[in-house]
Amino acid sequence: MAEFPAPIAKLIEEFGRLPGIGPKSAQRLAFHVVSMSDDDVKKLIEALLHSKRDLVFCESCCCVTDHSPCFVCGDAERDHTMICVVQDTRDMLALERMKSYRGLYHVLGGAISPMDGIGPDELRLTELLHRLADDAIKEMILATNSTVEGEATASYIARLAHHFENLAVTRIAHGLPIGGDLEYADEATLARALEFRRPI
Repeated sequence: MAEFPAPIAKLIEEFGRLPGIGPKSAQRLAFHVVSMSDDDVKKLIEALLHSKRDLVFCESCCCVTDHSPCFVCGDAERDHTMICVVQDTRDMLALERMKSYRGLYHVLGGAISPMDGIGPDELRLTELLHRLADDAIKEMILATNSTVEGEATASYIARLAHHFENLAVTRIAHGLPIGGDLEYADEATLARALEFRRPI
C-alpha cells in the first residue's frame, strides 16, 4: 500500500488528534490545506496563533473570552442572584442564544469522568464554591449535559452546595424536544419526560 509523503502524513496525524476527526476526515483536511494558497494557509496559521495568544479565562465565570471580565460578567444589567453552571463555554453560548436567561454563569471546564482521569479537582469547583459563598446568590441552576458524566457532576455539585443556606439548587429539565415524536424517543428520554412532567 502506498504511503503518504512525510509532510502530509504529519499533517494527517495532527488533524487526527482533534476531537471528532477520524482518519478519513484528517486526510481530507490535510489534502485541503495542501491545496490552499499560501495566503490562505498564513491566515489559518494566524487565526490558530491568535486564538491561543489572545484568549483568556474570565476571572469570574471561567469562560473562554478575549477580555476579562467577559461580556456577561461585565454586564451590570444581569441578574446577579442566579448562577447557571455549565460544562464548557460552548454550553454557555448556546444558552445565551436563547436570549431569555439573564443571570450569570459558571464554566466548570468539563465533567467528572473517572474513565478519562477527570475528577472533581480537575474542574473549577473551588471557584464555584467561592462564588456561592456570596450571600447575593439565591439560585444555582445545574445545566450540565444529560450524560452519565454530566449527571454525576450535577449530583456532586448539589451535594457540595447543601451547606449554603438560602441557596436554591435546581436542575434543568430533560425530556422530549419540541417537534419530536414519541415513537422515535429513547427510553431514557421518555422516562425523564414523565419524571419531570408539570401541571398546565
